[in-house]
Amino acid sequence: MHLLVPFASDTSEACRHVLGDLRLPHLARLLTLLSPSTRDDGTTTTLSPPHERALAAALGWHGGDGLLPFAAHAAAGDGVVTGDAVWGQLTPAHWQLGRDHVVMADPALLGLAEPESRTLFAAVRGLFESEGFEVAYGDANRWYIARADLETMATASPDRAIGRSVDSWLGDGTAPVSRLVRRLQSEVQLVFYPHPVNESREQRGELAVNSFWLSGCGRAQRVDAARLPRTDATLRAPLLAGDWAAWAEAWHALDDSAVAALIGPAEHGDDVTLTLCGERGSARFERQSRPLWRRLRARWSAVEPQTILDTL
Repeated sequence: MHLLVPFASDTSEACRHVLGDLRLPHLARLLTLLSPSTRDDGTTTTLSPPHERALAAALGWHGGDGLLPFAAHAAAGDGVVTGDAVWGQLTPAHWQLGRDHVVMADPALLGLAEPESRTLFAAVRGLFESEGFEVAYGDANRWYIARADLETMATASPDRAIGRSVDSWLGDGTAPVSRLVRRLQSEVQLVFYPHPVNESREQRGELAVNSFWLSGCGRAQRVDAARLPRTDATLRAPLLAGDWAAWAEAWHALDDSAVAALIGPAEHGDDVTLTLCGERGSARFERQSRPLWRRLRARWSAVEPQTILDTL
């Protein structure tokens, strides 16, 4: 049993303030039963966020920052025959023009319906195919492209760019394939701007789909289902929205459910692993055989969860 928790913490002052009052009794109890295993201490500027790095490490994947093959993995899950091609995921997106920068909204907020997505995908697939890309439809929120030179294109996870200036996460655009993707983004925007799907969405008060985000480029790597953690992403939406009251409420619900469910197995000596991921890094805890005196000492000298979360 391996539970992976993304967005367990954040570096903002607002999050630190909430952490000070956050009480997570089941997490505190579970941490007395588990031992610290490995830490991944990074920065807030890595293209691959800590939860993606932790998942890749659990699966035994190799790849540099921004070069983990999540697109190929998702494409295979969507029924695409990935073969040995290098795949990237296109996430339909809404880019909001601000006073001095462009910000990407959370794609989950689009609520893109399947017929809308398929219509928009059909409208732009020829742009990619004319440049030698293989193109595949996954679902309403996932389209895919494949071309050999994507293998060297490091891309930021959408989770890094949401609510932030996209220019900070698009890369420098110096490589030929990067320049090509930038051009295709501009061409796609020209197709989407007057599209009837977006006209209908705007009339309903919904966000227009006016761009895409490319991420997860790489060749498919082996996935051992036995090593696949259970990822609970319930903290994601409120954190990315900056809704800290909802984030704290989601943490309490997670503590009472998925975290609490691990305590019994851990007490009985089952293999239990917990990985907590923040904005900079992650901390992994595992059930390890320990003498009774060490278990008692761990219980009485337990570290408050907030102390750990604040380091992530």
